[in-house]
Amino acid sequence: MKIKIINLVLLAGIAGFFYSCKVTDTYKDPEIEQSRQDNLFRQKTSNDTVSTANVAWNQIFTDDKLQNIINKTIQNNLDLKVAVARIQEASAVFKQSKLQNLPSLDIAASTTETKNSGAAQGGNFVMPDLLVYRLGLSTGWEVDIWGRIKSVKKSAYAGLLQTDAAKRAVQTQMVAQAATLYYQLISLDKQLEITKQTIELRKQDVETVQLLMDAAYLTGADVEQSKANLYSAQLSVPDLELQIQQTENSLSILMNDNPQSIERNSIDSQVIYTDLKTGVPVSLLKNRPDVQAAEFTFRQAFENKNMAMAQVYPTLSITGTLGLSSRTLENFFSNSLFYTAAGTLTQNIFQMGNRKAQVRIMEARKMQAYYTFEKTLLTAGSEVSNSLLSYQKAKEKETTRLLQIQSLEKAVEFNKELLTYSSNTNYVNVLTSEQSLLAAKLSAVNDKLQQLQAVTEFYRALGGGQF
Repeated sequence: MKIKIINLVLLAGIAGFFYSCKVTDTYKDPEIEQSRQDNLFRQKTSNDTVSTANVAWNQIFTDDKLQNIINKTIQNNLDLKVAVARIQEASAVFKQSKLQNLPSLDIAASTTETKNSGAAQGGNFVMPDLLVYRLGLSTGWEVDIWGRIKSVKKSAYAGLLQTDAAKRAVQTQMVAQAATLYYQLISLDKQLEITKQTIELRKQDVETVQLLMDAAYLTGADVEQSKANLYSAQLSVPDLELQIQQTENSLSILMNDNPQSIERNSIDSQVIYTDLKTGVPVSLLKNRPDVQAAEFTFRQAFENKNMAMAQVYPTLSITGTLGLSSRTLENFFSNSLFYTAAGTLTQNIFQMGNRKAQVRIMEARKMQAYYTFEKTLLTAGSEVSNSLLSYQKAKEKETTRLLQIQSLEKAVEFNKELLTYSSNTNYVNVLTSEQSLLAAKLSAVNDKLQQLQAVTEFYRALGGGQF
């Protein structure tokens, strides 16, 4: 009995000694230089923590038809469903990791018959045939001396957080993509409307030029030029209609629906969200889900390295068996109790450097994850700057574009009057001014589209707002 106690104390002492020797590293958040954090984006609209990232998406995208599309996208989009399934997978992996430091427990029933050959026995001693019935419980437990199992759990938890952040990043991207496609669609509607109005005006021009030719003011060449001008506008219609249907199909796919016509309002009815606040640059670390996902990926790689480091050192396992064993079923429950208990300390001596190489591999992957995190953060800052600047420049063009259209409308009107009542102009001037007017009107639509899309990108770049 004393020997058993001494053995247990000795084993516990060895385990305690090893447990006190820490071989894994303590996790720290990835370090980013303060100067870099303070200057993640060039344009700043506020110096406090107030940010558009804290505004709910339905306060930014106020069009009721667009809100319906976004809601359907969030509920039905297949990429989001894949992201949710990944969260479920990561959650199961995390639950599995939490069970690794618990002892295993198995029950086994067996019948073993042993018959020896005469040649193997030899001599005069003959061993009888042996039949043994056995029923028992067996358990095993790995003592987490070096923190390997703890690192497994931390790695799995970081993986769970990463999938959740990735899902939110996908959701933010889907909302922004739905808004972008919707705004493209209604801008194409407006361009088609302007083009059709222009076609009607050019049909009237053809009639007018024909009359002027009959009155000997213009020539047949002018008539053909006016017709060519009309055909040029008419040729734009099929392309616009094609783009409209393609954009509708893209929105349908986004909502996980069959290709169909999309209910929508007009671009003229859109109210552009103008309270664009960047907040402090460091808020990107808290708000932008893809930055968070990159950080959790780094944390997971960090813990994976800890696991590799722990595997270099000895493992301590405790196993035991308790059950019944008998050569006959009649005496199975009578005086047939048996047990075993063992503690095993295992240290790898030679494995061709595989375990140390694994540590170096995990270190390299950790650094890859860190550099990816840093690049993701820098990209986020750049996207905030680009979207805000895009909005500001589109806004600057608004007044000038309106003045351009007004001047071109007057130029078209004056050239037509001069063509009718004076010889100081020719039909080429009319054609030029009409083409310039159409281009300016289409550009005005693109200016407003640029503002709407810049706000959408600003919403995504800051981290997606609140859901």
